[in-house]
Amino acid sequence: MPQIKANGIDIEYESFGPEDRETVLLIMGFSGQLTLWPVELCDALVSRGYRAIRFDNRDVGLSSKIEEAGVPDMEKVVGALLGGAPYVPAYSLDDMAADAAGLLDALGIERAHIVGASMGGMIAQLVAANHPDKTLSLTSIMSNTGNPDLPQGKPEAMGALLAPAPAPDDIEAIVQRGINTWRTIGSPGYPTDDATIREWVLRDTKRSYYPVGTARQLAAIVGNGDRREKLKRVKAPTVVLHGADDPLVPVEGGKDTAASIAGAELRIVPGMGHDFPVSLVPTFADAIEAAAKRASGVSRAAD
Repeated sequence: MPQIKANGIDIEYESFGPEDRETVLLIMGFSGQLTLWPVELCDALVSRGYRAIRFDNRDVGLSSKIEEAGVPDMEKVVGALLGGAPYVPAYSLDDMAADAAGLLDALGIERAHIVGASMGGMIAQLVAANHPDKTLSLTSIMSNTGNPDLPQGKPEAMGALLAPAPAPDDIEAIVQRGINTWRTIGSPGYPTDDATIREWVLRDTKRSYYPVGTARQLAAIVGNGDRREKLKRVKAPTVVLHGADDPLVPVEGGKDTAASIAGAELRIVPGMGHDFPVSLVPTFADAIEAAAKRASGVSRAAD
């Protein structure tokens, strides 16, 4: 996969489809590498006439590790996450949105359809709000607005999110933690078998294992606060997609996101949790295409 300098860091990315098409930029969530965007979804977008780009956010995968930021005080981060005093992170989700916009600039892409999942949805929202000139449309998936009055995730889901990271040489513990996490937050109506999850966790662990980076990402989420005022600035056609059975980011987060963006369309999927089951690829692709078609007014299905 290629790497390019953008916004002062190195970003690892992968491109699917011809470069002369409208681009869909896929922004992954907390701790997730670009590999968590299903290849099947990228291929589906190409078959519908788009170019798809997925990339590693800063501090995960093969993109730059922000080592000079140090190790966050996790006691304060978790305290802020659970409603304590505000936390000021080493870098912000706005910085990560600038990374995404910078990647488009570095690749010579004027504007793109911006798609994000979970933390990536938060970043995508900020791309649309802070960089409207780069945004053709917005699709926010399994995310929220940072509204402090929204319900928290289920205790078992939050526990999976905050569980201590195993030592890097304890591969079996890393794999078991991954399986337990996906079992906890995954889609009850579209379950993924343990063998497939194990394969995914091993793939990503071999590619990159950097727990301190995910700690800094969590700090950025906690420090971002309420985005509803910024979302009032979003003018791009928007689709909000959320699982009815999401245990980590409850569906109220999706509803609040759609209510905060003028003209946003809300799509709630029964049986969907906080993951990307391959069987739901058409549902994800439909949502992205719906926002994109509202921006362009035409279908771009490939010949």
